[in-house]
Amino acid sequence: MTTTTTPVRTDFKGNDLSLFGIVLAVITFWLFAQTTMNIGPLMADDIGMPMEVMNIAISLSALFSGMFIVMWGGFGDKFGLKKIATLGNVFGIIGSLLIAFAFSEAASGMVLTGRVLQGLSAGAIMPTTMALLKVYWEGPARQRAVSMWSIGSWGGSGLTAIFGGFMASTALGWRSIFIISAVVSVLSIILMRQIPEAAPGAGKPGRTDWIGIISLAVALASLLIVVTQGSSIGWTSWITWALLAVFLAAFGVFINQERNTGTPFVDFALFKNAVFTGATISNFLINGTAGALTVSLWVLQGAGNMSAAEAGYLTLGYAIFIIAFIRVGEKLLQKFGPRKPMIWGTLIVLVSIALLMATNTMQGTYQILAVISYSLFGLGLAFYATPSTDAALSNLPNDQVGSGSGIYKMASSLGAAFGVAASAAIFTALQTSGLDIVGAAIEFSGRQDNVAVREAGFVGLAFNALMAIAALISITFFIPKGKKAEAEA
Repeated sequence: MTTTTTPVRTDFKGNDLSLFGIVLAVITFWLFAQTTMNIGPLMADDIGMPMEVMNIAISLSALFSGMFIVMWGGFGDKFGLKKIATLGNVFGIIGSLLIAFAFSEAASGMVLTGRVLQGLSAGAIMPTTMALLKVYWEGPARQRAVSMWSIGSWGGSGLTAIFGGFMASTALGWRSIFIISAVVSVLSIILMRQIPEAAPGAGKPGRTDWIGIISLAVALASLLIVVTQGSSIGWTSWITWALLAVFLAAFGVFINQERNTGTPFVDFALFKNAVFTGATISNFLINGTAGALTVSLWVLQGAGNMSAAEAGYLTLGYAIFIIAFIRVGEKLLQKFGPRKPMIWGTLIVLVSIALLMATNTMQGTYQILAVISYSLFGLGLAFYATPSTDAALSNLPNDQVGSGSGIYKMASSLGAAFGVAASAAIFTALQTSGLDIVGAAIEFSGRQDNVAVREAGFVGLAFNALMAIAALISITFFIPKGKKAEAEA
């Protein structure tokens, strides 16, 4: 398969309107599509969809985004970054409208299909829009653009639960969320039209690596099903072991294919760059600590008898701090290089998790600690986000920026998926029995009928603390001191 080279306009410089169009594309997933994590039960009740099916629908978008994000990034390099970003917006429009107008007997199928399309949309948009920032924004302007992009993703994820709950409680109802999302996608396409086509590798001949794409998709799908559904299927069930066998076999095929094909869609040579490797590994682990938010909210609900809405309001500081301070991360990057702000951000995240681990305190005290912790969590991610993203982008050659960006964002999606799934599995396994060693070492104040839930929360949160520590080690080991990462670009 070959493509026709599209001339790249060298006179175009990224502007605020085109950047706004890019940010709008990003928030269609992080702010709009992710609201199902909060309003899923309401949607299921309204359209008569079994909650078991809705749970599958909620996970489908992240699953399909993570599985195909590298493929779309590679297609962006090959066929045109803006073309693939626009296609992602089209997927988002169709998927959102399918969900918004899901009725009667076809409702379940429409929602499931819509969630798949939303995942494909996110997978196409995230790497290609990030790559466009690399091509058309330079120096401080690019760092500012990356900050705006990060506000769309990190900030959108911080506001999604509050936004979804609010919209669902208005007269417009939950369907309006997905109608507005489709309108936002249309506006994004219009604003991005002024950006000239940019494909650093356009015209590069070679067949599409379908064996690599399919084998990686099968491997990730099998592993994610085990992680997310293992507790319900049964960890000793033959189905679980069969899925693990499929994962190992498919992943082996993928590794062999990528090492031996002349046109791999995941270029392992990228990982010879230590800075890119360190930024990607730490990105996977930091996103995995999202499980701390899930577990702590479940502790507040399960042990403190708070409603999901009441517990959710305590997370407001997370969104406020990440949006307010993400530009500070940009300034820290400019002054110190990526290493120091990445370390500082990770340490702040670790402190926030440590505060949430105080599940042995009285409920009122824990609620105060939760408010402080969620705010610190947002602050830490704000410090980390732009320096990490810039470190990865600045060390990619132009002909690999799309696929490299895809790998970096795949780390985000899969990190969050695995982190939340593993944390939830730990919590669910222990919430009725607790863990004796924790009870023996720590005295739990107040009510004793909920100690098992609080012990489960402590262990689940400790798992997230270990991920933050591992991220810190990755940054310390791979990211050079000072501004060397930028100098190596």
